Amino acid sequence: MRFATRTFLMSFVPFALLLTGSFWVTHKLVESRVRQSLLESLRDADRAEVEIRKKGEMQNSRFLQIVGENPVLKQGVQLLIEHHGDKQARMTVEDQLTEISETLHLDYLLVSDPDGRLLAGIYRQGPALMSVDLMQTPPPANGILDFGNGTAFQVTSIPINQGDENIGRLAVGEKFDINSFSVKAVLTHDGKVIKSNLNPGILPKEVETGMAGCESSECELTLQGETYITLPADSIDFGSGYKLSTLQNIDTANGPVQKILQQGFVAVGVLFVMVALVISVVSSRTIVQPLHGVIETLRESEKTGLLPVFQPQRATIQEIRELAASFNRAGASIRDAREKLQSAYVEFVGSLAGALDARDPYTAGHSRAVSQYACLAATAMKVSGDQLEVIRVGALLHDLGKVGISDNVLRKPGRLTAEEFALLKQHPEIGRRILEGVAGFQAYLPIVELHHENWDGTGYPRGLRGEDVPLGARIVHVADAYDAMTSDRPYRSGFSHEHAIAELLKFSGSQFDPAVVAVFLQLELPPARRRQGERPGDLPGSTGLRLV
Repeated sequence: MRFATRTFLMSFVPFALLLTGSFWVTHKLVESRVRQSLLESLRDADRAEVEIRKKGEMQNSRFLQIVGENPVLKQGVQLLIEHHGDKQARMTVEDQLTEISETLHLDYLLVSDPDGRLLAGIYRQGPALMSVDLMQTPPPANGILDFGNGTAFQVTSIPINQGDENIGRLAVGEKFDINSFSVKAVLTHDGKVIKSNLNPGILPKEVETGMAGCESSECELTLQGETYITLPADSIDFGSGYKLSTLQNIDTANGPVQKILQQGFVAVGVLFVMVALVISVVSSRTIVQPLHGVIETLRESEKTGLLPVFQPQRATIQEIRELAASFNRAGASIRDAREKLQSAYVEFVGSLAGALDARDPYTAGHSRAVSQYACLAATAMKVSGDQLEVIRVGALLHDLGKVGISDNVLRKPGRLTAEEFALLKQHPEIGRRILEGVAGFQAYLPIVELHHENWDGTGYPRGLRGEDVPLGARIVHVADAYDAMTSDRPYRSGFSHEHAIAELLKFSGSQFDPAVVAVFLQLELPPARRRQGERPGDLPGSTGLRLV
């Protein structure tokens, strides 16, 4: 063999081996860093979903407190306690529970006395509501209630109080649908799988065996040759012995990235061996630097708690750009989900306000009409952007507090007495209390609470005067009065547009903001709805036009 050939081989082979070893080590390091980054992203996504569900359960709990104050339900519970075992009394309470279930789309309701004795209950079996077997049902508690026939409910238990006296408890539940989780999840009871949305080929026994070895709150397990990371949803109470664990398939999440990395390293490695050290340095920087940027961005995201936004155009390798673009799409999807959640909150409470309108044929469509009028007036007053949206949603929710007012008052066909009117005047404060504990609804509280404050300070609940009342509340006050006046009442037909405008002018400067009334007069309003409308609550001889 020629010396030149030997020299070439002695120089090239060690260098090629060194490059090959270097590329192998680099590949493993990058693979490990990307794997850890993916694990952190999976953990963050899992925690975010648990927090969203937890907030939804907190909001439902506050709403159920209002259900527990239902006066008709309290009367039925007291009757059943006095006549315990009376079939007719129990059927009366079950009818009331059925009505609540159909109205609020609940699947399980159970009442008991203060000593825990079951009084009456219903649950949904398919499309029908069935009576609960009181002998086979445990006392009300929070968590999962498994009927053992494939039907399980997630139950919340709240007290039923009459003044300062506890007269019983109300357990309210919805069907526990594990398929509603966007990730893989397993519900276990004392280590035994109750429900799961894993692939049908994965047997419950295999899951139980794999999870039995999890000593810590977070661990990895292998199911059918694939690696999963499991996270317990400890922030949500599922009851004694019940545990919900979410699982993420690491191999599925990491596979595409690994494939891209392997393809890139093989191609670049061959190129490095062929063109030597200079090109290898340039190529290594081309690969490592974009990945380093991705990892650093993920680290910064971990510190700040904000979803990262990558700049894929800065990467010179197509695979890295695709990786960055995939992360960006995933981040955008999570941000969009959060925005949709906020929108769902608003729609939910707006639907609640609509359901309140529907309690009485005289209030149908009132909230949406007030919102429409208020937006027209606000736009004419140069209100735009976020403030206009606050007025629109606040007007939809302005009468939300009436959910806490008895039907005996809301649906009274005649004029209200002074005592009834005083009770009805509490609805702004009730509405504020409903919304103030829910994150994201703080902006609507002034309209919900203060839309009955008068310009001259004679309104309620605070007796504020003039511009001490926020502009949105003043606009909704005028829109509310106009819609109430142009709506039919049980004892008189609705005013004409001209008559209603004359009334607004009459009380401009005393009950209403003159600036808002002046703008309202110039609006091209839709025709009066000519429907049976808002409960007026007028008091003979009162000062001004009193509408609630």
